[in-house]
Amino acid sequence: MPSACDLIIDDIEDMVSANDPTPHERQFARKNVVPRSRRRKQDQQTTEELQTDSVIPGTQKIWMRTWGCSHNSSDGEYMAGQLAASGYKMTDDPLQADVWLLNSCTVKNPAEDHFRNSIKKAQEQDKKVVVAGCVPQAQPRMEYLKGLSVIGVQQIDRVVEVVDEAVKGHSVRLLGQKKDNGRRLGGARLDLPKIRKNPLIEIISINTGCLNACTYCKTKHARGDLASYPVEELVERARQSFQEGVCEIWLTSEDTGAYGRDIGTDLPTLLWQLVEEIPEGAMLRLGMTNPPYILEHLEEMAKILSHPRVYAFLHVPVQSASDSVLMDMKREYCADDFAHVVDFLKEKVPGITIATDIICGFPGETEADFQETLDLVQKYRFPSLFINQFYPRPGTPAAKMEQVPANVKKQRTKELSALFHSYNPYDHKIGERQKVLVTEESFDAQYYVAHNKFYEQVLVPKNPEFKGKMIEVDIYETGKHYMKGRLVEDSPVITPSIAQPLQRGEVSGLTQDLKACGENGLHGPSLAPSLQKASSWGSLDSENLKQLSVGFAILAILVVFILEKIY
Repeated sequence: MPSACDLIIDDIEDMVSANDPTPHERQFARKNVVPRSRRRKQDQQTTEELQTDSVIPGTQKIWMRTWGCSHNSSDGEYMAGQLAASGYKMTDDPLQADVWLLNSCTVKNPAEDHFRNSIKKAQEQDKKVVVAGCVPQAQPRMEYLKGLSVIGVQQIDRVVEVVDEAVKGHSVRLLGQKKDNGRRLGGARLDLPKIRKNPLIEIISINTGCLNACTYCKTKHARGDLASYPVEELVERARQSFQEGVCEIWLTSEDTGAYGRDIGTDLPTLLWQLVEEIPEGAMLRLGMTNPPYILEHLEEMAKILSHPRVYAFLHVPVQSASDSVLMDMKREYCADDFAHVVDFLKEKVPGITIATDIICGFPGETEADFQETLDLVQKYRFPSLFINQFYPRPGTPAAKMEQVPANVKKQRTKELSALFHSYNPYDHKIGERQKVLVTEESFDAQYYVAHNKFYEQVLVPKNPEFKGKMIEVDIYETGKHYMKGRLVEDSPVITPSIAQPLQRGEVSGLTQDLKACGENGLHGPSLAPSLQKASSWGSLDSENLKQLSVGFAILAILVVFILEKIY
């Protein structure tokens, strides 16, 4: 007969009743109750020992690893923020962690392989494991996920509950969809606390899911159909981010171009309202959009991409230049549609950067099909090109198609990569003077990384005064993926932040009262029903806090009384 700890519980509510003390209440009581000792007679023997919980949720260290897209990264930041606000300590050292939170990506086989290997490594080291992201959402019954706690992609606002139960040895799975009057919602609230990986960059998911049914895509199985966030919520999230010192916003989703089609609005409407919130010197970067949903907005998109506070950058995946292959992929556009998008934007937004994706070796791709793709890359010489060898993902229609031999896929990937590396897109820019926004440190830690208006990478001297600021540089050297710039003497330095940026690891979206709760190891999300119902983490008023304090005081008195009786 399996033990209670081996059972998989479909929902937290199956285990925890409304009358049970919250983790916060338990934590508060332990910190504030000192039991009195009672002197025993020397000859009095006893074998009875005071029994206490050996595991207190909220006191452990958590290491989190995220794979995949910026949408996944945003989800990871939200989960880290909630855990930190609840008293857990986020660590960069997996060996020091008690719990591994693994946020997965299902786009390609290698990403899932790394995810599976990380689970095995955690189990070998006797770490508690909680899994999240697209892999368990799309394939929750995979053998290697058995017995693990799972957080669905629309359930990240309940990560604290799931981790609490995992710490106690329970296996919990939350994979449901969020709905409002039957309409699917975009996901967790945007006003949740988060820890930005880079305090200067805010990643905002504007919608989840998409309208496509690409035959190779596994992400659709996890993220589902399109569900957009309301414009006003996205604008408020951007406004809050700038108030916390952010100087760059990334918009992300499975398809930003399809935004709003489910709620009666569209992407340009959202973008024009967001632009009004961007302070001078700060920038907005658009995420990936598929060709079908950008075609009808080209005129407005050209105007928006020309705005001085919006990067003239757009990621539009073509995947193949063969109409035959695109039809088998069910991409819902032809190669001429993609070319029209690129030609139109290049004409209306001079200098714009168009990034694209290509899949090599899709089932049925002939040499002639592949040659069309080579010709497209040769024509446009994309400065940013993501080349992917085709991997058949389980459960997708493409996995059942006749596959291109592995050696042919490898050869085509190699050939396309060689073409991409045969040209240097930035050589003609040596000697240019550019304004760039400095946001991060280079991989080798030798430079700071900045981006110009066209979101081209510019390496600048590692001067701490430049971080988070817009500066003017002269380009003196270029490489395949970057330029190098030196500061123009006596040029103005623009500080776009309207507030001091948060420190690395600091939780976004908390009031001072809630920050204190997190620092003291108290479970923020479980404080009380009044907090659960608050419209945002920053809206807990003094009356609610007063009620909480009174409740905790009564609880402490009761615990003292019980302990006195025991002794």
